[in-house]
Amino acid sequence: MIRYVDGLVAALDKAGADLVVVCQRADAQRYAALAPAARVLPGPAGITNRAARLTWEQTGLPLLARQAGAQVIHVPYYSMPLRSGLPTVVTVHDVTWFTEPSQHSAVKASFFRSATRTAVRHASRVIVPSKATRDELIRVLAADPTRIDVAYHGVDPALFHRPSEREAGHAADRLGLHGTPYVAFLGPLEPRKNIPSLIRGFVRAVQDLPDPPALVLAGGVRDADVDVAVGEVPSGVKVLRPGYLSFADLPGFLGGAVVAAFPSRGEGFGLPLLEAMACGAPVLTTHSTSLPEVGGDAVAYTEPDDAAIAEGLRTLLTSPERREALSAAGLARAKEFTWEASADAHLLSYQRAVE
Repeated sequence: MIRYVDGLVAALDKAGADLVVVCQRADAQRYAALAPAARVLPGPAGITNRAARLTWEQTGLPLLARQAGAQVIHVPYYSMPLRSGLPTVVTVHDVTWFTEPSQHSAVKASFFRSATRTAVRHASRVIVPSKATRDELIRVLAADPTRIDVAYHGVDPALFHRPSEREAGHAADRLGLHGTPYVAFLGPLEPRKNIPSLIRGFVRAVQDLPDPPALVLAGGVRDADVDVAVGEVPSGVKVLRPGYLSFADLPGFLGGAVVAAFPSRGEGFGLPLLEAMACGAPVLTTHSTSLPEVGGDAVAYTEPDDAAIAEGLRTLLTSPERREALSAAGLARAKEFTWEASADAHLLSYQRAVE
């Protein structure tokens, strides 16, 4: 979500959009740097929690938008003001709250289902990051397809690029690997990311290798099922959970991996997949929802179960030629996804909302 907003805001600013960014006070300086030509308006100090933000969104945001002379409001994350008096565009990132409810907490799923239904019924336009998400909105909620716009995410080549040997070595050293090859995962360790199956598949793929690589699960939000799967890992197989990594380390981490694995059960887009491709990592992912739209023929695919993941990982780990081919293909395909193109698609959606 943060990388989506940051990439989009910077690209809209470069495109010459008359942009007003309403944000938390703590983020005002960052957005001023990302979008120098934009007007950055911090919200009140007391909206740092969700309940306060949602309340202010209904009254304070529309007032601020009218004072700024806005023609359209874009809310980039599901919820929206219901009586803004202005055309409102809402980004719906995925529909797994409906299609995979067991992969989310009951409270979280209930909130996002309600917010998504509201956006589909009341927003002037709904922006989604993939055709798969558009099709699911239509199938699950009978959304009006004429009011849905697809705007793919982009990838910033300044942040995500093939790393130098020094960058890759530095990232590995910070993880304590010091030359040990590794399989990388980047993202929140939440149920729909399918991390327990990745761990068990990884163990099956490497446990009989003389010098097995490590598995590094970078990201936050611990999940009890992940803890159980890590507890089952036999001695001699290394699984690391370093938490969040700094942005500066991400190219080295992703691009330095033997394989980047994302066996998700459902994604609205799958930005870490694209970022890994942009860093030159050979990628293994699933056929679920939007992931083939992003990966195309430039990634390897697996089913999401333990055995299939094990087979997919083993094939890549034992085939340097296949990994090299995927690395080159991923780098080329990642160049097709730019924030400039995403900004153009968003601007077209705003224009449709105004019209």
